[in-house]
Amino acid sequence: MNREYYVLNNGRFKRKENTIYFVDNTDLSRALPIEQIDCLHIFGEVDLNTKFLNYISEYSILLHFYNYYGFYIGSFYPRKKNISGLLTVKQSQHYLDKEKRLYLAKCFVQSAKYHIIRNLKNYKEITDDVYENLEKEIVNNAVEIDELMGIEGRMRNTYYKAFNLFLKHGFQMNKREKRPPTDPINALISFGNSLMYTTVLGQIYHTQLDPSISYLHEPSTKRFSLSLDISEIFKPLIVDPVIFNLINNRIINKDDFSIKDGICMLNDSGKRKFITEYEKKLAVTIRHRKLNRNVSYKNFIRLECYKLIKYFIDDEIYKPLKAWW
Repeated sequence: MNREYYVLNNGRFKRKENTIYFVDNTDLSRALPIEQIDCLHIFGEVDLNTKFLNYISEYSILLHFYNYYGFYIGSFYPRKKNISGLLTVKQSQHYLDKEKRLYLAKCFVQSAKYHIIRNLKNYKEITDDVYENLEKEIVNNAVEIDELMGIEGRMRNTYYKAFNLFLKHGFQMNKREKRPPTDPINALISFGNSLMYTTVLGQIYHTQLDPSISYLHEPSTKRFSLSLDISEIFKPLIVDPVIFNLINNRIINKDDFSIKDGICMLNDSGKRKFITEYEKKLAVTIRHRKLNRNVSYKNFIRLECYKLIKYFIDDEIYKPLKAWW
């Protein structure tokens, strides 16, 4: 599987014959291994042209753009080569059928809950009342999507409050603040969730799934909402353990953050540290008990997409990932 490539510096992309170069503001030029890249993540101020976009489209490379604060703002999504009108129809039918939509939405939340509890069990500091509050949220009792979203929200609030029981070195979680984050923990969560969203989107792109048709999150005109759905499974499995590791093992510290206009964000040093650990996590492999081969965390996302496809075409019932290792 190809790698993700991150650009934090300002500069420009240029194409010379069949090679792409990134030239930073000091005129240092670096060739990109274009045939080995899955996605490009652009955090700096970068110039590019249509010749560059046409070329990377030939290789089905996605571009993800982030603003000054590290917030995701959009993607260049090349025309898909792997498409299926029949599957799009099937996806839409599952959205329009209330029972089928609710089933899928519950699956995403059930998997998220499982992985949240799995994370907490790694810390002896977690008290019984935390588990009791999580278990009170009965996912299968929901009869409407809004009700399910409420369960998911309360569940995450309980989870986030528990962070203070085991996070070390002065990092504290007051409450979840997304727009904008005002403290380091929220900055880490927002940054990690943005990366997770784009990672999932990149995996959806290489399947026949339509990323705009979703089930837990309402489909919208300005987002790939299926990526939000699938991310619910993988945020507690991938992003949160990265955050805990960064903090508790002193990989990241308060010097890796900046506050501007009341917004707390990772500076370039903090972003590099996060990206390094995030990529390490994605590359970790697990012996798959059905496939009987090693599968990376990143590949598990692609496999989840394939499981959804099989469900849409009535090949097999969808059962969300619940990490057994």
